[in-house]
Parts: sequence; C-alpha cells; structure tokens
Amino acid sequence: MPADPMPDLMPGQRLARGAARMFRDLGFVTVEEMVPAPGLRVDLCALGPKGQIWVVECKSGRADYLSDRKWQGYLDYADRFFWAVDADFPVDLLPEETGLILADGYGAEILRDAPEVTLAPARRKKMMLLFARHAALRLQALRDPAGLGGI
Repeated sequence: MPADPMPDLMPGQRLARGAARMFRDLGFVTVEEMVPAPGLRVDLCALGPKGQIWVVECKSGRADYLSDRKWQGYLDYADRFFWAVDADFPVDLLPEETGLILADGYGAEILRDAPEVTLAPARRKKMMLLFARHAALRLQALRDPAGLGGI
C-alpha cells in the first residue's frame, strides 16, 4: 500500500486543502486559520478576483460541528459563509441558510451556494488588509522561520 501523501494533516486540514484547490480553480486565493477578530479563527478565508470574501469552516464530524459555538460570529466577516465537510458528514445538521462544500484532501465542490451578504466597505478593507498581512507573514515564515521572533 502506498504511503499517505498527507500524513501530518488533521481531518479538518485535509478538507481545507481540498477546498483551497477548488477555490484556486475558481480564481480565488486562500489562507488558512485567519483571525478576523479576537476570539475568532476561520479555517479558510477565500479572496475572489472581484474582492469577494468567503469564509469556510471545515468540520470533520458530528462532534466537531456540535462543539463549535463561534461559527455565527464569522458571518460578520464574509460575503458568503460555507461549511466544508466530507462525504460521511451528516449534512442535515448544517443550517440550510449556509453554503455547503463537499471536500477531501484533493478537491471539493460546492453542493449548496451560500447566500450573499455584502460586507460594509470598512469591514471589507479590514478583511483585505488582514488577508494580505496573514499571507505575507506565512510566506515570510517559509523563507525565514527563525526571523519571526516576536510574531
């Protein structure tokens, strides 16, 4: 049997990887684990070619979903909100007024589109700056992991 090509990824990280690949194919760029406000950390934030901001929460199972008490706070930071789950997830648990992405470690597809709620201009600017800084810090950490000392 061949070795697992993603041995160090947790189930939610596998879902985020597949969703990120799908978004790339749609012309979006993504960052994982972005903090839009203190106490909140979105699993995947996608930035579209027209400045759209979509947030994705990755849920690996029933217990993971039921223990999440913060997801509604993410709605204020996105034009659209999606859940990313695998084929075994009980999707009837998820609110119908949210988007649904079926994902695995290799790809994803949108099964239910999320309603669009346009962010206010000031919130959009804040999110775009957070996205840019997050992405730049990730790149900097790859190039010089020891140089990020106080960050």
